[in-house]
Amino acid sequence: MIKNIAVLEGGYSHEKVISLRSAETVFQHIDREKYNPIKVRIDEEGWFAFVDGGKVEVNRNDFSIEHKGNKITFELAFIVIHGTPGEDGKLQAYFDMLTIPYTTCNQLTSTVTFNKFVCNQFLKNFDIPVAEAVLVRKNEVINEQAILAKVGLPCFVKPADGGSSFGVTKVKEASQLKDAINLAITHGSQAIIESFLQGREFTNGIFKGKNGIKVLPITEIISNNEFFDFNAKYAGESKEVTPAELPTVIERKIKQTTQKAYEILGLSGICRIDYIVVNEEPHLIEINTVPGQSAQSIIPQQAAYEGIALKDLFNDVIDVAFSQKG
Repeated sequence: MIKNIAVLEGGYSHEKVISLRSAETVFQHIDREKYNPIKVRIDEEGWFAFVDGGKVEVNRNDFSIEHKGNKITFELAFIVIHGTPGEDGKLQAYFDMLTIPYTTCNQLTSTVTFNKFVCNQFLKNFDIPVAEAVLVRKNEVINEQAILAKVGLPCFVKPADGGSSFGVTKVKEASQLKDAINLAITHGSQAIIESFLQGREFTNGIFKGKNGIKVLPITEIISNNEFFDFNAKYAGESKEVTPAELPTVIERKIKQTTQKAYEILGLSGICRIDYIVVNEEPHLIEINTVPGQSAQSIIPQQAAYEGIALKDLFNDVIDVAFSQKG
């Protein structure tokens, strides 16, 4: 029997535009001999499935749709929603209640990793190097002097619970700090202020397949801009080198840290971990539990270099998700 797979796209954040591109890649590469993929969009307009050129509302009580008099029940959710509610644990909790398997890590892990500050402070306890950081919540009094005393200048300000480089500012002068924090909070509920790490930037994909955890090649990010901002990520204003040209010892450190973080946090599915290497020491910047899968995205590049077809990659992730639910 061919199983119905919901490819979830959209979301409630500024990352929706990226999610639609990623979902299209996943939709096109799912194995039609094993699965019947149907796009399901979740956004401010509601929950709708796209079937035979039409738009059908999803029954949220059991995550099903009615089409031509027949009830279609989804047997798995392939989550490709960046940001909320696909990456912050909300959808994971929903599917757990319905006992429907999904392709990402669980609700608790999603919630922890989605908050960059919480995640990095947790990993710091396991001797994984991270930047010095301060967290500021919405409507909290901003003590600029105390913040800068800890992180110094320049520093980076970004949403603690956002992605795709929306709302990120490199602050060079103390007078810029408050505006940068306010901007970050418009893209999330909290702002994280991190010390500036001077070094080369890398990112490393990883996934769990039938044969266990597989660490993908490392990519170096060489931005044409001052940092890896939205235009560098999605408008071609960067150079991405896969595999990265690295001394063996640093390559090994990055890959070992990627697998260590994956195992400590209990991650699942396809993830990507970003680093800046300072004095030959990889510093973990953030973990993406629903990384981009569009033509411009890094995971497809890393899989291609490793000789892994996207159809095989997605099949592997789907099979593991089904097996974890028994």
